[in-house]
Amino acid sequence: MILLSFDIEEFDMPLEYQGEISLEEQLAVSRKGLQNILKILNQNSIKATFFSTVVFAENNRDLVQHLLLEGHELASHTWFHSDFNEEHLATSKQELEKLFDTKVDGLRMPRMSPVSEDAVSDAGYFYNSSINPTYLPGRYNNFGVSRKPFWQKKVLQFPASVSTIFRIPLFWLSFHNFPLWIYKILSKLSLSSTGFLNIYFHPWEFADISDPKYKLPNFTFKNTNEAMVNRFDDFIKWAKKNNYQFSTTREFLEDWTQKNKN
Repeated sequence: MILLSFDIEEFDMPLEYQGEISLEEQLAVSRKGLQNILKILNQNSIKATFFSTVVFAENNRDLVQHLLLEGHELASHTWFHSDFNEEHLATSKQELEKLFDTKVDGLRMPRMSPVSEDAVSDAGYFYNSSINPTYLPGRYNNFGVSRKPFWQKKVLQFPASVSTIFRIPLFWLSFHNFPLWIYKILSKLSLSSTGFLNIYFHPWEFADISDPKYKLPNFTFKNTNEAMVNRFDDFIKWAKKNNYQFSTTREFLEDWTQKNKN
């Protein structure tokens, strides 16, 4: 089973590199990318999960409503992408549910940041997909974490997928920078090992982020925009050709919970 997810957020990455970008432009870049994503998913008749900040959702209500109408899942990416308080766990969930009249069961922290599982549980989440079970200098130190879903307190942890050997992250940067045939091999091995592929992307990857004023290093925007649209469509068609199924994260984990009750 392949679980595609997208962190729909303000495109604030240039600020990490002392680049220049207004909030209005951050939202416009991500809006354009989300439109491209929804088009690809619709053309291929597959469902995915969208972890949204409240800021992005409030400013793009039409697109969020559209993705819900098409059967995708809406989950929380907290309130802001660059500012977090623990109270945002509950308030972002409540606000998204209020704005779109839908149940929000999932959480992904911005930048996969660590968070108190007691607070996540108290906020009412069913699952948290905020762990990359690998070691990445300056980012993650989770090499000993399980690659499969596991309960932590009252919350089901759903790690992002990594390779079977050396735990190479199969996240967005790998998708951009590895030759696609290598990424497919690593994905196939991970699928065979765990029974699922949990991979995540961002809308701005499907838009033009090559403007020099953003000051982004090349590895962050390699194979973005039209190149990303084509690579992503190619990957989906490869998966379908190999008879892999797609699902929203909530549906997959509800089924996993039922099968692993005992």
